[in-house]
Amino acid sequence: MLGINGITVRLGGRTIIDRATAAIPPGGRVGLIGRNGAGKSTLMKAIIGDIEPDDGSVDMPRNTRLGYIAQDAPAGTMTPLESVLAADTERTELLAESEVCEDPDRLGDVYERLLAIDAYSAPSRAARILIGLGFDEAMQEQPIDSFSGGWKMRIALAALLFTQPDVLLLDEPSNHLDLEATLWLENFLKSYPATVLVISHERDLLNNVVDNILHLQGGKLTLYPGGYDSFERQRAERAAQLEAARASQENQRARLQDYVNRNSARASTAKQAQSRAKMLAKMQPIAALMEDPSLSFDFPQPTELKPPLVTLDLAAVGYEDDTPILQRLNLRIDPDERLALLGRNGNGKTTLARLLAAQLLPMDGEMNASGKMSVGYFTQYQVEELAGDATPLDHMTRVMKDAKPGAVRAQLGRFGFSGERATQLVSKLSGGERARLALALITRHAPHLLILDEPTNHLDVDAREALVQALHAYNGAVILISHDRHMVELTADRLVLVDSGRAEDYDGSMEDYIDFVLGRKQPKASDKPKLPRKDKHTAARQRADARAAKAKLAACEKDIAALERQCSVIDKAMFEPDQAAPEIRNLSISDLSARRGKLTKQLEEKEAEWLVVSEQIEAHE
Repeated sequence: MLGINGITVRLGGRTIIDRATAAIPPGGRVGLIGRNGAGKSTLMKAIIGDIEPDDGSVDMPRNTRLGYIAQDAPAGTMTPLESVLAADTERTELLAESEVCEDPDRLGDVYERLLAIDAYSAPSRAARILIGLGFDEAMQEQPIDSFSGGWKMRIALAALLFTQPDVLLLDEPSNHLDLEATLWLENFLKSYPATVLVISHERDLLNNVVDNILHLQGGKLTLYPGGYDSFERQRAERAAQLEAARASQENQRARLQDYVNRNSARASTAKQAQSRAKMLAKMQPIAALMEDPSLSFDFPQPTELKPPLVTLDLAAVGYEDDTPILQRLNLRIDPDERLALLGRNGNGKTTLARLLAAQLLPMDGEMNASGKMSVGYFTQYQVEELAGDATPLDHMTRVMKDAKPGAVRAQLGRFGFSGERATQLVSKLSGGERARLALALITRHAPHLLILDEPTNHLDVDAREALVQALHAYNGAVILISHDRHMVELTADRLVLVDSGRAEDYDGSMEDYIDFVLGRKQPKASDKPKLPRKDKHTAARQRADARAAKAKLAACEKDIAALERQCSVIDKAMFEPDQAAPEIRNLSISDLSARRGKLTKQLEEKEAEWLVVSEQIEAHE
C-alpha cells in the first residue's frame, strides 16, 4: 500500500531522514515512534507531499486518498456538524448538483452515486464521530469560532475521520483529547477499514490499536511487528545483539591493529600488514543504539509539613459573574498524596486545579491551606508562552532573582539543561525540551504540592517513563490531570471523579473507570465504606508504604537484570572464549565457575527479596 524507498530529507543543511526505507502493509495499523526531534512529522509531511525528499521516493497505488490534519485549525461561522459534513467534498458537490440539475439521465446518475457513498446517512455518522470526540448536540450547533484552539483541532480530527481516506495519517491525535475521547478514538481506529499510520507517544494507544511499530532513529526506519510492549522487547534484544556484535568487532579491530603495528616495518610481513590495514579501513563501525543522556527529571524535595496541606469544606468555585462550576466540594490533600482527577474536558478538572493552586478563590464554603505550603502548577500555556528568543538560563535567572548562579545552573541541570544546553535558544528546543524547562521553572522553590495538567503532551514515551520515575522519587503531594492512563495507573493511588458539578472519590480502579466510559460496566457502589476523616493519616501512611514497596521492587528488578547480564558475560566466556569480555578473557574455567556460583547465589537472594516485596505490594492493594 505505502512504500518508503530510500528517502533522504535535509532541512537547514541538516539531514533529518537518511536513506530511510519501509513498506507499510495494506490495511495495516502502524505506529510511527521516535524520540522528540527524530523527524517523525517531517517524514509524514514527505509522505503527503508537503516536503520534497532530496533523494528516494514515496510510492503508493494510483488514486490513493491520503487523509492528514492540516496545522491550521478550522474557523468561521459554520457549526462543527456542517464543517465535518463539508469535508466530504464529493457528497457536497453531488447534493448541490441534485438541486439544480435538469437532465434526467444525469440526475439519475447523481442519485445513484449519492446512494453508493451512503450520502443520506452522513449527518448521523458525522454526529456520532463528534459525540465520540466530546461534542454534545448543543455544541454541534455552535459556530466554530466560539471554540478554543483545542476544540477546533477536535473538529478537524472529526472531519478527517468522517472522510475515511485510504491511508489515514495522524500526528499525535490524542494531544487535544481527554481520556474519554482518547478511548473512543482507540475503538474507532481498531475497526478502521483502511491503512492507518499514527504518530503517538501513548503507550496504551500503541498497544491497543496498532499491529506494527515503525521506529525512526538516526534518520533510519525499522519496522517491528506487534504493539509497543512487543517493540520494547524486540528493541532490547536487538540492543543486546548490537552490543555483542560491536564488542566482537572491536576485538577484531584490536587484533588487526596489533598485527599491523608489529609487522608493518618487517619486509617479510609488510604485504600482509598492508592487507590487514585495508581491512581495518573498510570495517564500518557498528553503532550502538542511541540514547539521550540529557533526558532528565529530578524534582527538588520539599520540606516536611504536617497534614493536611489543603482542605475544602463545602466549597464552590467558578469564574467572575458566573454560576459555580463545582459545588459542595469536600476534599483533603495530605503531604504525600498521589491523586488523579478524572472526567471529561469541560467538567471542571482545570477549575478545581486552579482552586487548589490558589489561582481562584472559593465562591462559597471554605478552603484552608497550610501557611508554609508552596505550589508548583504546570499547564500547557506555560510551555507555549516561553520566550523563543531567550535561553533556559535566561528564563531561570529571571525567576530565581536572588539565587546564586550555581543554584540557577543546578536547577536547570536537574532537568537536563547542563552546559551548552542551558544557553540554547528556546526557539531551537523541541516540544519535550520546552515541557522539561517549564517543569524546571515551576519547581524551582521545591513545592510541597505539584499540580500537573496534561504534562505529557510534548513528551515521547521514554520521557514519560522518566517523568513517572521522578514522581515516584518526589516526596511532595501530586495532583495529576492526564489522558495518559499508563501514567495515571503508575502514579496515582487515589482517583477523584469530576462530574455533574461535583468532585468525589472514585472507589473503583482505572480499569473499572475505562470499562464504565466504554459502556462495558455500570458504576457500582464500593463494597468498602469510605474512610472517616480521623483515619486519613492511616491511609496516607499506607499509601507511603505502598510507594516505598514499589520503589524497592523496581530496584530489585534492576539488580536482577544486572546480575543476569553478568551471568551471561561469564557464560559467554566459558562457552565462547574467543568472544569473552577483555577483563575475564584470561581467567581459568575454575575461576569463571566460582564467579558464576557467587552470582547465582546473589541472583537467588534478589529473586527471593523480589517475591517478598511483590507480596507486600499485593497486600497493600
